[in-house]
Amino acid sequence: MRVFDLHCDTLYRAVTESGNFNYNKFEISVDKASYLDEWIQCFALWIPDDMSSYDIQPLFDKAYKFLNNQCKEHNIYCCKDFTEVNNPSVRKCFFTVENGRILQGNLENIKKLSDYNVKILTLTWNSDNEIASGALSSSNFGLTNFGKRAVKELEKNKIIIDVSHLSEKAFYDVAEMASKPFIATHSNSKTITSHIRNLSDDQFNIIKSIGGIVGINFHNSFLNNREDNASIDDIIKHTEYFLSLGGENTISIGTDFDGGKLPKDIKGIETIGEIYNRFLQKNYSETLLDKIFFKNAYNLCQNFDNL
Repeated sequence: MRVFDLHCDTLYRAVTESGNFNYNKFEISVDKASYLDEWIQCFALWIPDDMSSYDIQPLFDKAYKFLNNQCKEHNIYCCKDFTEVNNPSVRKCFFTVENGRILQGNLENIKKLSDYNVKILTLTWNSDNEIASGALSSSNFGLTNFGKRAVKELEKNKIIIDVSHLSEKAFYDVAEMASKPFIATHSNSKTITSHIRNLSDDQFNIIKSIGGIVGINFHNSFLNNREDNASIDDIIKHTEYFLSLGGENTISIGTDFDGGKLPKDIKGIETIGEIYNRFLQKNYSETLLDKIFFKNAYNLCQNFDNL
């Protein structure tokens, strides 16, 4: 089977906890993913909302060097642009950043992100920043004037905009402004689980209509209103609901491994094969599952530079 995971926090944990990408205590590692026929991983560098401005750039520089060193050591091809998704390597990755605080209010930093091969930027984390109001913000002011300029500049530099973690108004501001597909790397259905970070039907349909994708999040509180009861069955429920909205070409995987609390029946990337088989047992076709677990994300990347 093939897996394209739009979001994990393993890079942040490895950098801040002196770890590595193999034989580690994390939910993702090269050895645990060795059973996959093809694996493309988006490694996100999380920028905490409360991180000092003085610490952001050193963390970014350290993560960039670490990622490239680990990829060389463990035979992972680190894609410099989206066209390299076609590279024949069995293991590939993209460098992404979670939280637009990385820009620190300076549009010139978008070009710097591009120069360092960042391919996806999550505009906010849970609080407000210079770009927009976050999902847990009480202000819900949407995109700032700087944020509106940043959306255009990100598109110009071929960095995909990730609307996971945005406030509702900020989401609709992005939808009004964007000229390229944007994505929600790790968000589920608010109709199934009423978490503020999940997507309404209307939001999902907007992402679908513009050719974006939505990654199913494995974090337990996004899967089930009673988070302690979350399980693989809930991943199937959210997927089935998005399929009922016509999301066959939109649904992807955004595990959020190493970034949240997993259901008791999911250990990490080694469990994805079991999740895939559970779908097969429910008579999902391998063609549809390949779209969900791999091809929808692959197709977006393959075509994004030409949009």
